[in-house]
Amino acid sequence: MIVCIAEKPSVARDIARILGATTSRDGYMEGNGYQVTWTFGHLCELKQPADYDALWRHWSLGQLPMLPTRFGIRLKDDDGVRRQFNVIKSLMSQADSIINCGDAGQEGELIQRWVMQKAGAKCPVQRLWISSMTDEAITEGFANLRPQTDYQRLYEAGLCRAIGDWILGMNATRLYTLRYGQHGPGTTPLSVGRVQTPTLALIVRRQQEIENFKPEPYWVLSTIYRGVTFTAVMQEGERGFRSEEEGQEALKKIEGTTFTVTSVERKNGKEAPPRLFDLTSLQVECNKKFGLSADTTLSLIQSLYEKKITTYPRVDTTYLPEDVYGKCKQTLNGIAGYYNELLLPLRGAPLRKSKKVFDNSKVTDHHAIIPTSVAPNNLTDLERLVYDLVARRFIAAFYPDCEFATTTVLGEAADVKFRVSGKQILKPGWRDVFAKDKSTDDEEENAKADEERTLPAFAKGENGEHKPCLTQKQTQPPKPYTEATLLRAMETAGRTVEDESLREAMKDNGIGRPSTRAAIIETLFRRNYIKKNRKTLYATPTGVQLIGIIKEELLKSAELTGRWEKRLREIERGEYSAQQFIDEMKRMISEIVLQVLTDNSNRRVEMETPVPAPSKATAKAATDKPKTSRIRAGMKCPVCGQGKVIKGKTAYGCSRWKEGCNFRKPFAKK
Repeated sequence: MIVCIAEKPSVARDIARILGATTSRDGYMEGNGYQVTWTFGHLCELKQPADYDALWRHWSLGQLPMLPTRFGIRLKDDDGVRRQFNVIKSLMSQADSIINCGDAGQEGELIQRWVMQKAGAKCPVQRLWISSMTDEAITEGFANLRPQTDYQRLYEAGLCRAIGDWILGMNATRLYTLRYGQHGPGTTPLSVGRVQTPTLALIVRRQQEIENFKPEPYWVLSTIYRGVTFTAVMQEGERGFRSEEEGQEALKKIEGTTFTVTSVERKNGKEAPPRLFDLTSLQVECNKKFGLSADTTLSLIQSLYEKKITTYPRVDTTYLPEDVYGKCKQTLNGIAGYYNELLLPLRGAPLRKSKKVFDNSKVTDHHAIIPTSVAPNNLTDLERLVYDLVARRFIAAFYPDCEFATTTVLGEAADVKFRVSGKQILKPGWRDVFAKDKSTDDEEENAKADEERTLPAFAKGENGEHKPCLTQKQTQPPKPYTEATLLRAMETAGRTVEDESLREAMKDNGIGRPSTRAAIIETLFRRNYIKKNRKTLYATPTGVQLIGIIKEELLKSAELTGRWEKRLREIERGEYSAQQFIDEMKRMISEIVLQVLTDNSNRRVEMETPVPAPSKATAKAATDKPKTSRIRAGMKCPVCGQGKVIKGKTAYGCSRWKEGCNFRKPFAKK
C-alpha cells in the first residue's frame, strides 16, 4: 500500500479523488492501492525546555543559556492532534512506500518530515512537488515524483530556522523578562525573537525619527509662463533658498523682466509592464489599494490556491520558468470569460516572451503567482479583488511596452534659470490593462500623475511675460510605516529601495521569509507592541521601551538579521553548513546572556495590563467532551470547541473540518 500524506484535509480529498482513493475511513481515504491521509498544519514542534532538563522548567537567570546538545521534536499537546497522528503512524507502519504531498516549500517540508520521523517511518519516501492544485498539475506531479533526498537541503534550512528561532526566542525571552520585566502574578513576559524584534525596531526607530524631527523652512521661487509653472533650478541637494531674504532678492531680480525659453529637449522612452507578483509585492499592493493586512492577503491568496484558481502563493520570485510559456495561452483562454476585452489585442499572434518575465535562472522551486486555467467562479468579494490584481498583472505581461515622450524645458529670467518637465504617453501599451484602476487617494499615484502631465509646445528662443512668486515650504519628516512599506523594509533589511531590480537582488538579505512576514506583524499586534491607526503603524509604549532596553545590536538590527536569512538560503542551496549556522546562534546567545547579566542598571519595561485569561472552569467547560448520547447537531464541537457539530450521512462531524478539526462520531447503531 502507498501512503500519501497531505498538509490539509481539503488537499488530501483532491489528491484522493485523482488517485481513485474514494473510500472514506477514520482520518484517511483509501482505494486503488493508495491511502491518503493528512496533517492540519504543525502536528509536531521542537521540544520545550523542560523536555530536555527538569531544571529548565522554572525560569531562572542561573540556567541561561539553555542549549540542548541535540534538539528533538514532540507532538503538540492536543487531543485532535494525537488522534490524527495515531492514524498516520498506523498507516505508515504498514506502508510499502510514502509520498510526501505537503505544501511545496520549506515549511511544508518541515511539517511532513517531522511527522514521518515521529511516526518512525522506515519505507522509501517520494516527494510530490506542484505549483498549483489543478487536476492537471496534480496528475503531472504524480507522474514526476522525485526522491525525498532531493529536498534534504530544503529540510535542513527549515530545521535550522526552527532551531535558530528556539535558541534565540526561548533564551532571550526568559533573559529579558527576568532581567527587565515586571514580576508577579498576571504579568506578561517580554517576548524577544530573531525576526520580530528587528521588525519592531524598524517601527520604533521610524517613530522616533518622526518625533525628533525638526522642520526647517525653505523658499521656492517659481514663475508661471503660458499657464505652466516653472521652478527655479537650485544647486544639487538644495530644495530652495535657505533664507527668505535670498528668495526675496531673487524674486525682485526677475519681477518685470521677460521670460525666455532657452532649451526644449524631448526624449522618447519605453516602460516595461510591471513585474508579476511574489507574495510580498501582492501583500504590498493589497494594503495600498484595499487596506488589507498582510495576514488577510495571505489567507485570501492561499484560499485562491486551494480553489485551484491561482498558483502556489508563498513565493519570493517574480519570474516564470521558460517551460511555462507554452501553457500561457491555455491559461489566458481559461480566464477569457472574465477578461475577454483585455485579451482581444493578444489574439492572432504569438504571445510576447520577455526575459523580464521568463527566466530560468531567477526561478528555483516555485515561480511567480499567476492565474491557472480554471475559471474564477464563486469567489467572495475580497477574493475577487485579489484575483483581479493577479490576473491583470499576468495579462499585462504579454502586452507591448508603454511608449512615452519626456519633455524638459529650460527657461531664464534675468539670469535666474528655471525648469519644468512633463511626460506624454504616446502608446499606452500595457497601461490599457489597468485603465479602470484610477486611485485618487494614493499619494504615489497622484505624484506619478503630476509627473506625467503633458506640456504645451514650446520653442527655443520664445519669450514673453511671466508671473513669479516665492513660496515658503518646510522639510517633511519621514512617513510612518504602513503594512505595505513595512513589508518592503523587511524585504530589504530596512533599506529604502524603490527600484524593482535592486529589490530583487536584495531579497536574500531580507528579514523573514515571504510566508512568515505577515505572521510576524500579527505577532507584534497580538503582543501589544504595535497598533494601527487607519493604515499607519505605530509602536506602543511597551514596544518602544523594549527596543530601548535592548542594547545588543545582534537582537534588533535588521541588517544583521538579514545576514542570518542569507545563511539560511545558502543552506538551502548547499552553500553553507547547517551545523555552522546552529553553532553561530549558540555563540551569539551566549554572548548576549553575558552582556545582559553584567548590566547593573535597574531598568524596567512597563507592561500594559493583559487581557484576563478565561477561568479554569470556563476553559474546562469549553473542552469537556459530552457523553455520546448527548452529541447532536448544532452543539459546540467537543474537540476544537469552536465549530458546531453537523450531521453527515453516517456520522457527526465538525463544521470546521476544512480548518483541520478531526472530530468524527459515527451514529449509534440501533
